[in-house]
Amino acid sequence: MSTFIRENSAPIIAEWEAFAGTLAPSPEAASPLSLRNHIEYILQFIADDIDSLQTDAEQVSKSQGMNAKHSTESVAEVHAALRQAGGFNMDQMVSEYRALRASVIKLWGAQATETTRQDIVDLTRFNEAIDQELTESISYYSLKVERSRSLFLGILGHDLRNPIGAMTMSAELIGRIGALSERQRMLISQISLSSIRAIEILDQLLDLTRARIGSGLRVIRAQMDMAFVARQLVDEMRAAHPERTFTVDVSGDTNGNWDRPRIGQVLSNLLGNAVQYGFKDLPISVSVNGETTDVTVSIHNDGVPISPGAVARIFDALVRSGEGEDAHLQSNNLGLGLYITNEIVIAHGGTIKVASSEKHGTTFTALFPRG
Repeated sequence: MSTFIRENSAPIIAEWEAFAGTLAPSPEAASPLSLRNHIEYILQFIADDIDSLQTDAEQVSKSQGMNAKHSTESVAEVHAALRQAGGFNMDQMVSEYRALRASVIKLWGAQATETTRQDIVDLTRFNEAIDQELTESISYYSLKVERSRSLFLGILGHDLRNPIGAMTMSAELIGRIGALSERQRMLISQISLSSIRAIEILDQLLDLTRARIGSGLRVIRAQMDMAFVARQLVDEMRAAHPERTFTVDVSGDTNGNWDRPRIGQVLSNLLGNAVQYGFKDLPISVSVNGETTDVTVSIHNDGVPISPGAVARIFDALVRSGEGEDAHLQSNNLGLGLYITNEIVIAHGGTIKVASSEKHGTTFTALFPRG
């Protein structure tokens, strides 16, 4: 089959180009050069892969999608990048490989007079090679899409800060002009509160972008007392939710080297989560426990338990749901709080977990090495 592919690349490429032309989303992507970009190199890779020596272990590894790439940036990845830039969606790109597979087998079968054992081996190797290229293309396409999305969120978060800041400043200046009616003061207060909330959302978007396209969230460590910050955040929550009851329990040495503002984010997110989902007539408890090498922070609330399915993805970004068993994840924000909380804990070299049941309530436990 490898010889057939090399000797019949022209008709194979022609069929590829004809099929890809039915998918092209734009005139630029429909040009012959764009439609057949890298197909020659893909066919060359497939032919070479069929001819290459392969052990049984390597065949099993390839069939499980664990085959190592032959280069830093494979032809399949380049093809995926060009298709993504040309406006092709994932399904369209995948359909190209399905059409290529069918086209080669059809042309090869038309010239075959009899089937030998070697033909079966070649066909198996051909399918393995196609699957390898398809896997690399899908993986790279997904990576490009995710990076584009993160860059968009980062640009959006950055560019919106200035107009929102100007809106906040304008509201403050209006409040200083002179005597205002109760209605006017209420509207100005609402503008200020909404602006603050918008800035918080933008900060989350920027943190999301840093975590996804960078090397994780940056932390600036300094000596601090975890218990002091915990009490400080609980006091803020009491002021914001005077109808709720909070308790704080501290034991052991709670000093260490951590990023104080980031630790504040963790506590704020977890306390906010407990307030939102805990039963209003039951207390929210915070425990800070210092051990020899680390400090553990636990925040507990009694409420509707989180389903096992939701627990498995509760720290994923942009996780929101409406009704049903995952309703615990529903939120009035973008669904970034727990994702960012997890990233901050990881950036400190720590771990975070959640346990939830009707009997014992819901407890988030974050462990921070002293640093």
